[in-house]
Amino acid sequence: MSKTKAGGSAKNVRDSPGQRLGVKAYAGETVNTGAVLVRQIGRTKLAGPGTKLGRDFTIFATKDGKVSHRQTRIRRFDGKTVPRTEVSVI
Repeated sequence: MSKTKAGGSAKNVRDSPGQRLGVKAYAGETVNTGAVLVRQIGRTKLAGPGTKLGRDFTIFATKDGKVSHRQTRIRRFDGKTVPRTEVSVI
């Protein structure tokens, strides 16, 4: 005879850890080559001069310098223009 009752099964108890997204280096900060500036899902921010866009949309520095952010507008495939932040290293 069992000493404990049946516990049942919990179906919806799994959770994934946070992905640590966001801006890692703000405007005016000094960075080295290869430093991660922004971790993002999709192209919410654009890579400007002195930066490159990684395969997972991470923006990283390609040279030493200071980080700068500026607002710009890009045209989407459907013809709309939407505001985006361009991250660059000067």
